[in-house]
Amino acid sequence: MKEQKLEHFIQEAITNIRDDRSITNTLLFELIKHMKKQGDHTHESLGLIASKYVETLQRSNEQLVKLSSIIQKNEKDAFAGLSDQDKEGIFDLINEEKKEDK
Repeated sequence: MKEQKLEHFIQEAITNIRDDRSITNTLLFELIKHMKKQGDHTHESLGLIASKYVETLQRSNEQLVKLSSIIQKNEKDAFAGLSDQDKEGIFDLINEEKKEDK
């Protein structure tokens, strides 16, 4: 249940990141087109806005990296296998069953 909840939140976060990136890309490209039409002086007045859009894209990249790390850790934990103590316990159980079979 806990893994399903985490998976749901991860998928929701990825969807939000993609949506935010799409909107930000659109806004940034529209701003760049506007700046090209207006000439060089717009860099002073609109450059700050453009930098905010780029920062938003950069933050979404950081969010993706964090999510990737969480997913990788989750998979690693899920497939970490048995501890040495667990392996010894299973080995002992197998040996006991073999002795009982004889």
